[in-house]
Amino acid sequence: MTESKVKTTSKPYILVAPNGARRGRADHPALPVTTDQIVATARGCHEAGANGIHLHVRDADGHHTLDAGLYRETIAELKRVVPGMDVQITTEAAGVFDVSSQFECLQRVRPEWASISVREIARALDLAPRVYALCAAQGTRVQHILYDLEDVKLLEDWQSKGIVQPDQTDRLLVLGRYSQNQQSVPADLDAFPSSPANWMVCAFGTQEHDCLAETARRGGDLRVGFENSLTAPDGTLWTDNAASVAALVETLGRTGT
Repeated sequence: MTESKVKTTSKPYILVAPNGARRGRADHPALPVTTDQIVATARGCHEAGANGIHLHVRDADGHHTLDAGLYRETIAELKRVVPGMDVQITTEAAGVFDVSSQFECLQRVRPEWASISVREIARALDLAPRVYALCAAQGTRVQHILYDLEDVKLLEDWQSKGIVQPDQTDRLLVLGRYSQNQQSVPADLDAFPSSPANWMVCAFGTQEHDCLAETARRGGDLRVGFENSLTAPDGTLWTDNAASVAALVETLGRTGT
């Protein structure tokens, strides 16, 4: 774990997820797709209060990719332009990539930080121990993506069996991803059991900020951005990702979290 990712205050850590794997410029004209757009968005979000970026890269046609060269290029540019911002890559399959492709991405990029879905890795049980051992060996911090209680149970089973390494405990709890119209509410947090591990929440829908404010009140960290929600609570589109980050920071300040 790098020094910048260790919480030294009571304030929640804010990770911006500015694009995701599925949305494009047709969904919002300020959604970043190219490297230049991603870097400019990261800079604006960092200035607005984001501590890190959850990075998805896109190919020349704007499609989700796990291309290692493009990842390394974008990470290098982010480190040059926004050196104080942490970078977490995604290994999301998005219905396109198999586990061997995810493993190869991790192996070739050697990121400082990566998000990994246990339910996706479970598609190739023979590769699961290699994925987590690789991350441990090369110093890649793992954040486990958990969509529901079954994912939590799977993670805990793998931890008990040593498939997941002992220090790979960080969790991202996803609210609303599989509910109707991807609309989450703060009460969705109650579906996940408490854990002593570092935990973060992302939330789909117009109540994204309400869910994140409740997460902060409970001591969790926050992921915000256009991957999960394009709109303010009243349904109006955010101008850009930085506007959403700034509004969240203002909400946290107003509520004292």
